[in-house]
Amino acid sequence: MTDQDAPGTEAFSYRATKNRRVQIFRRARLVTTLSGQHATRFLDKAAAADARGLQLLMARATGHFKQGNERASKNAGKGR
Repeated sequence: MTDQDAPGTEAFSYRATKNRRVQIFRRARLVTTLSGQHATRFLDKAAAADARGLQLLMARATGHFKQGNERASKNAGKGR
């Protein structure tokens, strides 16, 4: 575990704007902006999430989320 992944340090944050968009930041840098139904769904899920769930929700929304099968899929074609 690195300092960046230590408990209590939040990698992601978000801000809802007046024009109904959601800006998601990773380590204080803007990563993506959600609008329309995506923003509405995100805000609904964020309201019900705990701190860890909120971090996972933002990671999924930005695409910075590993599903855990990367190694298996990378090696899937080997040995044939």
